Amino acid sequence: MIINFTKMHGLGNDFVVIDAINQVIHLTAEQIRFIADRHFGVGCDQLLLVERPVRENADFKYRIFNADGGEVAQCGNGARCFARFVRDKKLTDKDEVTVDTDAGPLLLRFIADGLVTVNMGAPKHAPAQVPLLMEDEALLYPVELDGSVIKFAAVSMGNPHAVIQVVDVSNAPLEVVGAQLERHQLFPERVNVGFMQIVNRRQIKLRVYERGAAETLACGSGACAAVVAGIEQGLLDSSVSVGLPGGDLLIEWGGRGQPVFMSGPAVSVYEGQIRI
Repeated sequence: MIINFTKMHGLGNDFVVIDAINQVIHLTAEQIRFIADRHFGVGCDQLLLVERPVRENADFKYRIFNADGGEVAQCGNGARCFARFVRDKKLTDKDEVTVDTDAGPLLLRFIADGLVTVNMGAPKHAPAQVPLLMEDEALLYPVELDGSVIKFAAVSMGNPHAVIQVVDVSNAPLEVVGAQLERHQLFPERVNVGFMQIVNRRQIKLRVYERGAAETLACGSGACAAVVAGIEQGLLDSSVSVGLPGGDLLIEWGGRGQPVFMSGPAVSVYEGQIRI
């Protein structure tokens, strides 16, 4: 089977995007791992499928697979690349696109300078909604790792996030704490772990250890979760610039019950074919 694909990235968070509307695509987890492999395949953090919508009032269906072959419900940087892809491929000429996902509907909007704004929906805070195996909701939860107690905020942006505040993000213990917390028993669906340094009330720096992908250059839903956690703790304003290793995102949130808006770039790198 030969598959046509587009290699894309959002701030260095890179994707293989596949049109599953005009091609018949049935990929196994093993095949996804092969495509994502940076030595033997194409190489990517996630593989994105563009499919026909499920709901009548949606334009497309958006599916996301991590590099380990597991399917997940949300990816903010991927959503922006998804929007750019369907416009570049002339699958739509709309300025606003509604997309079905396993986390609910997404609204994608094209704005000036080639940027895309994604309505990421309202964050969820209750432990059962993250999901997090804690009984009562709290701003911060303690966990013991290697004899040290670490406190984290927990937010669902359609996928689970733990956010840890650090003094200096460049020295954050991603490979140790990120890897341990990602698979901790507190998180039955695993978790994305964000390390947040607050610069001021309108600016943070962030690194994210993503479940199934380790550290990536950018994580859109992770940026949303970090800003939500910071606002909830009274540390940030409602509009925040998030500096990630791959570049900057603008995150805006009006508070409980309101959707989070994420704005940033999406870039096509090249077109290709791969034999599976």
